[in-house]
Amino acid sequence: MKCHLPKLYLLLSLILCGIILIFEKNISPYYYQVIVYIGINIILASSLNIINGFAGQFSLGHAGFMAAGAYTSAVITSSMHISPGSLASYPAFLFSLICAGIIASLFGLMVGIPSLRLKGDYLAITTLGFGEIIRVIIQNLDFLGAARGFTGIAKLSDFFWVFGIISILIFLVYNLINSTYGKGFLAVRDDEIAASAVGIDVTRYKVIAFVFGAFFAGIAGGLYAHFVTYINPSQFGFLRSFEIVVMVVVGGMGNIIGVIISAAILTILPEALRSIAQYRMVIYALLLVIIMLLREGEFLGGRFNIKRLWKKSPAET
Repeated sequence: MKCHLPKLYLLLSLILCGIILIFEKNISPYYYQVIVYIGINIILASSLNIINGFAGQFSLGHAGFMAAGAYTSAVITSSMHISPGSLASYPAFLFSLICAGIIASLFGLMVGIPSLRLKGDYLAITTLGFGEIIRVIIQNLDFLGAARGFTGIAKLSDFFWVFGIISILIFLVYNLINSTYGKGFLAVRDDEIAASAVGIDVTRYKVIAFVFGAFFAGIAGGLYAHFVTYINPSQFGFLRSFEIVVMVVVGGMGNIIGVIISAAILTILPEALRSIAQYRMVIYALLLVIIMLLREGEFLGGRFNIKRLWKKSPAET
């Protein structure tokens, strides 16, 4: 019975998405937009969690994969002249999202292979550089709108598409981590030398992590492009990558549920502080610092320890 639970959760979540889709017109446009942004950030954070959390590779270029997917999907649907609501829009949009994921995963492969010998800070800097290279290339391609941005994208993303893909992603991640491949990821994360000594192909697992994570980052980019209907290279810079990394770190690297909750909270928080706009980002940054100081183990999966705020370090004692 236990092995069938993930499939049951997937089926129920897809049914729930379909039911909510019926009543989405009754939701305020502002709240609907926030909910969709939460969903897109959950996909981005969960896909980065595969690379950073489960495989132990520190990537800072996730926004580059998102950009590759966003522009790929936008170009495909724009060239097909798809109109929202038409019967042809659904298979066309699905095709564009798959293509977005494939192109992003190819970029992930390009990042993963040269970075195999690197780890820690060196890997982070390398992935950051690759992410910026992708953004700058897009910024200089006139057929993608260059610095002007890409306009005229059909609004095809909705609640069902976003949260339906979340359901599939969580189902795949859960089954992947509980499979033989998943144990290999965890072994590589814990100790690459020991993993290699027992016959695990460390290179292969690193590349798989980058490709799998980049694939869903590309899909998230496609969903984002077809929700905002306008994309610009500045939307996929270093700060965007940093936001995704923060969601993973705060949620607990390798914690599926914690990362989902973290992505939701860190998406809502700036909106909740909008009433004090002039201090919004200061308070947001301060709350992040406090969360990291109080965090013990995993977000909501661990315990908050107030004493850590004033507890002396071993060096001070």
